[in-house]
Amino acid sequence: MTVTVVTGANSGIGRATAIHLAGQGHVVYGTVRSVDKAGKLRSMAADAGVEVRLVELDIAEDESVRAGFAEILGEAGGVDVLVNNAGIGGNAVAEECPPSLYLDLMNVNLCGAVRCLQQVLPGMRERRHGAIVNITSVTGRIAALAQSPYVTSKWALEGLSEGLAQELAPFGIRVAIIEPGVTKSAIFAKNIDAPNSTGAYDAQYRRMFQFYAAGIARATDPFEVAKLIDHALTTDEPKLRYAVSWGGPELIHGRAEMTDEEWVALGDHEHDSDYYDAFAARFDLELRNA
Repeated sequence: MTVTVVTGANSGIGRATAIHLAGQGHVVYGTVRSVDKAGKLRSMAADAGVEVRLVELDIAEDESVRAGFAEILGEAGGVDVLVNNAGIGGNAVAEECPPSLYLDLMNVNLCGAVRCLQQVLPGMRERRHGAIVNITSVTGRIAALAQSPYVTSKWALEGLSEGLAQELAPFGIRVAIIEPGVTKSAIFAKNIDAPNSTGAYDAQYRRMFQFYAAGIARATDPFEVAKLIDHALTTDEPKLRYAVSWGGPELIHGRAEMTDEEWVALGDHEHDSDYYDAFAARFDLELRNA
C-alpha cells in the first residue's frame, strides 16, 4: 500500500494527480484549503471510481501544516509519496513589484513545500524509502517575462529540489522535479494582474499575456502531467527533471541553446512582430493568432 499526499488537490494538476494515483492503487490524501469547496474533486473522483481522502490544510501556515499532517500520519502511519503541487501565481516586473508580493509567493511556493516535506521526511528516512515530487514550472528554468515574483519563487524551488535530491540520495528517497508549461488549470483565470504602475512596461505585460493566450488555447490536459508523475515514481531509470505540457520542453531546450547575450537581446525588440518572430525562431512556439 502506497500512501500519497498531494497538496493543492482541489484543481488542475493537483486534482488530476490525486485522482490518477488513486486509480493506480495509491491511498491518496488530497490537501485543500476548504473541504466545503471540494465538490468538483469529490465528483470527479466518484466518476473515476476512486477515493481521495480530503484533509483541510493551508501550506502557507506552519500550524495548519502541522495539524493536517498529524491527521494524515495518525491515520495512515506514514507517507510514502509527497507531491508538492500547491502554489500561486503572480505577475509584475521587478521595478513595480513590492517586496511583500515576493515574500507572499516565496511563502507559498517555496516555504509551503518545505513545511510539507519536513513533516514526512523523518518517517521516510527511518524506512529508507519514499519520494518527494516538487511541481515547479518551466518558469523555474527560464525567466518568463513580467512574472518576476513567480519566476523567483519557482527558481528557488528548483534550487531547493536539486539540493534535496543529493541530501536524500543516501536514504533511498527519490526526488523528482516536474516542470510544466501551460496546463489547463484555474490558476490562469486568477492570474490576470498587470500592475504597470509606471506605464513603462506596456510591451512586457502585453507579450506575457500573449504568451499565455497562445498557451491556454493549446493547454495540456492535467491528466497528462499526472501520468508523467506516475512514471517518475515508478520508472527503473529515474531522472531528476521532467519537462511537460505546452511550451515546457521547447522553452527549456531553446534557452539552453542560447547564450546569455542572446537571451538579453530577445527582450530588446521594439515591435511586437519582431519579438514574436524571434521567439518563434528560438523556441518553435507561435504566439500570434491566439
